[in-house]
Amino acid sequence: MNQAILLESNADNIDFMIHGIFSIKVFGQEVWITTSHACILIVMAIMVIFAIVANRKLKKAKEVPDGFQNIIELIVEMLDKMVEGTMGKWAPRFVNYISTIFIFILMSNISGLFGLRPPTADYGTTLALALITFFMIRFNKAKHQSAKDIWTGMCSPLPPWLPIWAPINIISEIAIPISLSLRLFANVLSGTVIMALVYGLLRFIAIAWPSVLHVYFDLFSGAIQTYVFCMLTMTYVTQACETDE
Repeated sequence: MNQAILLESNADNIDFMIHGIFSIKVFGQEVWITTSHACILIVMAIMVIFAIVANRKLKKAKEVPDGFQNIIELIVEMLDKMVEGTMGKWAPRFVNYISTIFIFILMSNISGLFGLRPPTADYGTTLALALITFFMIRFNKAKHQSAKDIWTGMCSPLPPWLPIWAPINIISEIAIPISLSLRLFANVLSGTVIMALVYGLLRFIAIAWPSVLHVYFDLFSGAIQTYVFCMLTMTYVTQACETDE
């Protein structure tokens, strides 16, 4: 079994599959630690280290910021503006969560630039993120809307006493985590598959020029998919928080 985490251009057995690294026994069941787990831990470790360094730097923030402080402030300002522009008055409640998943998904998507298998190319990762969004929608809808408002929305565009559209609207609500997770997963996986084919089939002539493909599939497409996932999350949650009052 191939236990490689990195996608190296000179490897003889490059593929895009998820491989087991080692297994452990949990309640008598064999549980595998895979390349996806390893790559997620690497991404999380980088985020934690960056957060610790940034926190210490901001504790000693200068009135005239230097290079690293400028980067931190730029990232925070950009994320704050993005969340506020979409969620309005609800932004302060969700800015920390949206900023966290934005950075995590972006770093996961672009990790292919550094030879890692993107964690978001694993459906288990994208489904978990989409389920968090789904439960946030349900929680905030129950918190901010009455049962009557929820039922009226389910029957829309017809009156609540004529629930013909209710089954369709219920299906559309259930489809939210599926569509969110599949969109992110499929786009990232397609780039991973293409790059694996380029390196696996071309091998010795795949030198330097595949960097252009990495820029598109990992950087450009990865940034777009990150923005789309977070934008849809913010839109759904904002709609759940709004009432007719």
